[in-house]
Amino acid sequence: MRMWTPSNPAPKPPAAKLVKAGKGAPKPKRPLWLRILKWGAIVGFAGMLLMVATVAFVFWMYGRDKNLPDPNSLSDIKYRQVTTIVDKNDRRIGELFGKTKGDDIERRVFVAYDKVPKVLVDAFIAVEDNKFWEHGGVDYYGMFRAFWANLRAGKAKQGASTITQQVVKNLLLTPEKTFKRKIQEIILARRLENALTKEEILTLYMNQINFGNGRYGVQEASRFYFGKDVTQLDVGESALLAGLPQSPENYAPNRKKNWDKAKGRQKHVLESLVEMGKLTKSEAQKWIDKPIQYIERPFPELNTAPEWVGMVRNELMAPKCGGKSTCPDGEVYLDTLGGAVRTTLDPVMQENAQTALQNGLRAVDKRRNVGRPKRTIKAGKVDDELAKLAKTLPRTGPVKGETYEAVVTAVHDEDQELEVDLGDWKAAVVLDDERFMTLDDAGKPLPGSARFKPGDVVEVVGFPGGDKKPPKHAKHRVAFPKGPEGAVVILEVKSRKVRALVGGYSAKTLGLNRATDAHRQPGSSFKPYVFAAGIELGAAKEKDEGGRITFTAGSPLNDAPEPRWEEKWNAKNYETGKFEGPVLLRYALAKSINTVAIRVLERVKAEKIIDLANRVGIESKLPTTLSLALGAGEVTPLETTNAMATFAAGGKAAKPVFIDAIDGKATPPAEAKQVVKPEVAYVVTHMMQSVVTSGTGVLAQKLKIPVAGKTGTSNDAKDVWFVGLTPDYAIGVWIGYDDPQSMGRETGGTTAVPVFVEVAKTMNLPAKQFPRPPQVVEAKIDRTTGLLAPDGWPKDKTMTEVFVAGTAPTEFASEEGDGVKGEYEER
Repeated sequence: MRMWTPSNPAPKPPAAKLVKAGKGAPKPKRPLWLRILKWGAIVGFAGMLLMVATVAFVFWMYGRDKNLPDPNSLSDIKYRQVTTIVDKNDRRIGELFGKTKGDDIERRVFVAYDKVPKVLVDAFIAVEDNKFWEHGGVDYYGMFRAFWANLRAGKAKQGASTITQQVVKNLLLTPEKTFKRKIQEIILARRLENALTKEEILTLYMNQINFGNGRYGVQEASRFYFGKDVTQLDVGESALLAGLPQSPENYAPNRKKNWDKAKGRQKHVLESLVEMGKLTKSEAQKWIDKPIQYIERPFPELNTAPEWVGMVRNELMAPKCGGKSTCPDGEVYLDTLGGAVRTTLDPVMQENAQTALQNGLRAVDKRRNVGRPKRTIKAGKVDDELAKLAKTLPRTGPVKGETYEAVVTAVHDEDQELEVDLGDWKAAVVLDDERFMTLDDAGKPLPGSARFKPGDVVEVVGFPGGDKKPPKHAKHRVAFPKGPEGAVVILEVKSRKVRALVGGYSAKTLGLNRATDAHRQPGSSFKPYVFAAGIELGAAKEKDEGGRITFTAGSPLNDAPEPRWEEKWNAKNYETGKFEGPVLLRYALAKSINTVAIRVLERVKAEKIIDLANRVGIESKLPTTLSLALGAGEVTPLETTNAMATFAAGGKAAKPVFIDAIDGKATPPAEAKQVVKPEVAYVVTHMMQSVVTSGTGVLAQKLKIPVAGKTGTSNDAKDVWFVGLTPDYAIGVWIGYDDPQSMGRETGGTTAVPVFVEVAKTMNLPAKQFPRPPQVVEAKIDRTTGLLAPDGWPKDKTMTEVFVAGTAPTEFASEEGDGVKGEYEER
């Protein structure tokens, strides 16, 4: 066994080797946080590259969209604009405007950049985009700032759209809020900055934006809120206007609830102008301390003549629509026309004509008991009356539109209602129409108790529906029957400028304009055309089929019945129902004798009468039957007034004129054409003077000036007329029900003439004679035969008549006269 001995020591451990650090030496490990930071930077950088690439790709992809609008198209944009309609004094009476996509009213008047005050431009930039002059369409720093502010607030608190982006959003893109639309907005904003100048972009912005109350663009907003053109705005008004687009409905100063917010917004804009160095603190404070001032009624005459809105609209669209009332091209043209249309309307004449017509219609209502008590039942007899009414009332209640009697049971002045009973069927009449109320001396309606009281019996109709104001005092509602309507036309004889045109008791904008749209039978007011055709043929010395020379004002004709007429219709005279035997033509026209008019038509022929009527201005289609002599056709008040004016104008016809100028440029005057010889026109006009001096229009003598005219009453008095002429004006009046029905004993002479007189009195017309042409001669004739009166003939048997030169009688009357009547004023 081997033993360990000291001579045999244990081996020593090996000495450590010193290795010099070199290429193959291992690196020491870095701290964990440093390694995380390193990889985070790498990943972040890569992510940033990816994001940039993604953004670039998105912008590239959306930017190459072929459907993306072209910003260059905005260089010649046609705005939707309001076309303002003004009277002859340039006061706004109406508006024509388009609508936005949301059917909001959109009124706008374009204004050029150089017309906008610099302070207003600065105000928009200060409050909407203070880097506008510097950025290229997008304010990236502003976008980041808004993003951060909204992130901190946890909600959308700030916006970052530049003025350029707002233009893009409003004019090129849809309003939807999507990621794609926002990217396209940025792309187009940059393109727009390259396509247009900054000034052009601002022009687009200031003319497009909404200022509330349906007013778009700075010009229309300035006129609406301050009653002045944008060029006249001061600093305070400019600051208020610039602050509106952010929230028009909350800042519009014409609403009392907005006053504090509007003032606060104005203050913010003024302070922003100070920050930009565009206003000193003292200047800003001056306007901050000053109360906001605005116009409460910027257009006080607006809608005072609603008929004119429709007429102007039709006039403007006519060239685009080829005679049609509407068409797509016409609508587009009208939506973008803009500017001001100065009409021929005289506001004083319009108001006076409206008042005269209303007074005339109320007088008819009174005579016919429309909207008035028919009788009054004593208190103890009311139940008996209701029992009678119940027997005629259907079990289900009144039929819509049918007429019934009812007893007034209570009058509620505080609510302007009448409680009525139709016979165990209770209802209410809402007094929402001044026509059925008594007026005070100032023309203001009095409470219902001024006209009605319990126990009154009134006529009512089953309510037609469309109730905007349900009754408070009954479950059911009935209404008073509608009374007749009417129209008045006033036009200048020579220029044919229409100075007033009233289309109803209370016309509505773009509603039924009876002066232009109501085609009604003219009745005897058509006879001047019949007799004029006869006078015209007589002047030409033409002979009828019987070899007789046709008519003069002194031609005798027989007022007598003919069996061949009676088989078709009653040709009796409306006024008397009697026949007068032989009468002179002048007398026949003055007294509106039907049989004589028919005899003239038979000899002249309907075709020649229609030809003359068309030449002087009647455009409506007319019948060729004998009833044409009695006015069986249909005409409008405007066309027959204009046609009658041709006689007063010496036979010169022209179209009615409604428009004087468009945007300050005068429209061409009416083209007058000689369609009837002056001497013929004068004789007819002179004959129509007898209608006033001794015929059916005698009530017009109250004017005490020379007036020519013709009354008209159609069958069953469904239409009554009077067209009156002076050397300067033609005034036409029509009255009748919209749904033709008899007006009883109303006539042109008793119903229409008083309206004419009231209108003419307000015009202060001079006592001028109609100018007589040289081809007209006078002759003293026998009142009974129409022949020349011999020397020494008794004065009561003679009259002075006018003739076209060469047509006066050449034979003298003898003692054996045939009794022809001629009760005329001496001339």
